[in-house]
Amino acid sequence: MELKKNKMEPQIIKPFGPSIAKITIPEESVKEMNLFVDEMIKDKDKLEKFNEGSRLAGNVYQEFLMDVDFMKKIKWGEFLGSACNKWVQKEKDMKLKNFQIIKSWIVRQFKNEYNPVHFHSGHISGVGYLKVPKQMGETYQKNKNINYNGKLILIDGSKKLFSKPTFTISPKVGDFYMFPSYMMHTVYPFSGTDEERRSVSFNAKIDEQAAAL
Repeated sequence: MELKKNKMEPQIIKPFGPSIAKITIPEESVKEMNLFVDEMIKDKDKLEKFNEGSRLAGNVYQEFLMDVDFMKKIKWGEFLGSACNKWVQKEKDMKLKNFQIIKSWIVRQFKNEYNPVHFHSGHISGVGYLKVPKQMGETYQKNKNINYNGKLILIDGSKKLFSKPTFTISPKVGDFYMFPSYMMHTVYPFSGTDEERRSVSFNAKIDEQAAAL
């Protein structure tokens, strides 16, 4: 059938699928968190106290909690709460009445380590990057269009017409992404370097009115 020309512009409606918010961590906060980690790994007692590896999904070298005093010092909750509030305002034209961090933790990942497909607790989760290797290894097949090594994959349901079920994130120092806590996600392993891939994550609750459909 021959398609006739039509000057009418279609209206694009997107009633399905959650949004993702991207923000930038202040440089000073990145420095403070890296210093916090570097000091932490020198102190065996602190490492043992704040070790969160047994309660998190990752098959990685180290995962440990950020303590409340440190988060207050760098105003981490204020940064996340403000960003989340702006996200809610754009999505729902309303202000948050409550933002409560459940926990925030730092992940140290090295070559061949990975985070399996999993989801988080609360309403909102997020991940940002504090250190990223200069290169994370090549694909075995040289003609691949994309190299997933060390990348974060967010997953939403199944494939749909004009809608991909995954969103691929290439880590970059300072980049921070927020997404619904129920969203499945995974981090692929990387190779070819002894450098560290360091990230910070959080889970938080927001007021039920803002979290409702």
